Amino acid sequence: MNLNPEIAFIKRVGHQERLLFTKHLATMVKAGIPIAEAIDTLIEQTDAPYFRSVQKSVLDDINNGKSMADSLKKFPKVFDQFYISLVEIGEESGTLEENLEFLAQQLSKDYNLRKKIQGAMMYPLIVLAATLIMGGFISFYVLPKLVEFFKSFDVELPFTTKILIVFANLMKNYGALIFVGLIVCIIGLRLVLNSKSIKPHWHSLILKLPLLGPLLLNGQLARFSRNLGTLVKSGVPIVRGLEITSDTISNLRFKNDLMTISKSLSKGKNIGETMKKGKYTEFPPLVSRMIAIGEKTGKLDESLLYLSSFYDDEVDDMSKNFSTILEPILLVTIGLVVGFIALSIISPIYQLTGSIRR
Repeated sequence: MNLNPEIAFIKRVGHQERLLFTKHLATMVKAGIPIAEAIDTLIEQTDAPYFRSVQKSVLDDINNGKSMADSLKKFPKVFDQFYISLVEIGEESGTLEENLEFLAQQLSKDYNLRKKIQGAMMYPLIVLAATLIMGGFISFYVLPKLVEFFKSFDVELPFTTKILIVFANLMKNYGALIFVGLIVCIIGLRLVLNSKSIKPHWHSLILKLPLLGPLLLNGQLARFSRNLGTLVKSGVPIVRGLEITSDTISNLRFKNDLMTISKSLSKGKNIGETMKKGKYTEFPPLVSRMIAIGEKTGKLDESLLYLSSFYDDEVDDMSKNFSTILEPILLVTIGLVVGFIALSIISPIYQLTGSIRR
């Protein structure tokens, strides 16, 4: 089925929409409703035009004799390989309802993990945005008007005021050019950081940043261990599981290392040994030890799912403390800037008042 050309350009389905689709589908299949009928019901309840078209296409394929997994493969940006693999295994083993239910649980955990990380970053971003807006307003509208006022003073201006006047003149004469230049620099920086040669190094650097780095690192570790543990528990071979898991990881450092580990396993090595002997610094000793124990005892899936719970808790704790740690730093920084501006404005006025009294 071809998608409606009017909505085909909006090729994006939110994580929450995919989660609700999977939850409702698992519930209906578990209740004994045929998969085609269940999807037909969900189409009527879907508000997003593009996702509704995707579901209609999947339903048409199923009615034409295709499996659900093959139908989903047409939309890799909506249903990733992790999702498709679990559906495929469920159809082959006759456990589709259990796999859909388990998949819904994993998507829910992944959604909560994303929200924790986004929530931790929200406060500093709001403060930074407010600071930039106020700073821009002062720079473009307030400071230029103060330049002539300060120049009319028949007193020696303080050093801080001279700095403020230089900055005000700069914004008055070249403010628009500076603003456009900053936008161009930001766009250019993004393009450079997303280039194939720079992006892997940038992703490695992100993990080493103070405060933010450990939070993102634990988020990636939680996703890696949960997704791989889920696949192993569902019966996916470890090598294939690592390849699929690497596609679900956003950080290229993790992705490339998982592919390297996957190639090592094909030569007869195991994950724990490869992680321990290789220079995979983003994987803490706890991860390699727990995986090694899981491989020796034949309970790799349990070890990985334990690690996912552990790092989920770590992300939860760090996200709660993130704003608490950043708050005093942001307040001190903003206070210093405000204090500098206030001192620069008040000092010459105080000197002028003093000279008049004499």
